Amino acid sequence: MRRVYKLITLLITLVSISLEANVLEPIGKTTFRVMDRGGSIIRDVNLRGEEFVVVSVREPGSDGRFYAVDRDGIVWWTGIITSGADDYKTPSGIYTVLRKQRRYMSKAYPDSDGVNNMDFAIFFTNKGHALHMGSVNWMSHGCIHIAPKDIPVIFDWAMIGRTKVVITRKTYMPYAKEDLIKFGFK
Repeated sequence: MRRVYKLITLLITLVSISLEANVLEPIGKTTFRVMDRGGSIIRDVNLRGEEFVVVSVREPGSDGRFYAVDRDGIVWWTGIITSGADDYKTPSGIYTVLRKQRRYMSKAYPDSDGVNNMDFAIFFTNKGHALHMGSVNWMSHGCIHIAPKDIPVIFDWAMIGRTKVVITRKTYMPYAKEDLIKFGFK
């Protein structure tokens, strides 16, 4: 069983790495276009039937928000985020949740006061990128900061090895807006 888990983790990592170097653009509620840096289409990926979190990073042309999408393709939760500062860009791509840790201190950027600075960490790369609780006023070292009121909901919902994390530099709101209005988001 342990060998199977390691093989699955390796395959997930290889897929994530292959998408990381490309541009990812939403073209539907569950469909994303993978393009090379020159704009040539590599393939379309449809996540219909899967649960995923779309993160539209905080950059021009993006939303600076996350969107939780269930297996039925319904956007049921959203919130403001911050992402990597210019020198620490968050990688684009489609990833699978690798692990979760309720209390975690960054090894690369530890907090001097000893506080767990990555609470509710949902890791999606082997390089340490994660969705986690953080200030939505400050840019990160590459992780996705989610507000304290939103991250516990996403942490409890996300499943290791199943939930996808989609990082895009394009807006996703046109695909989410109708669902969010139904759920009372403004």
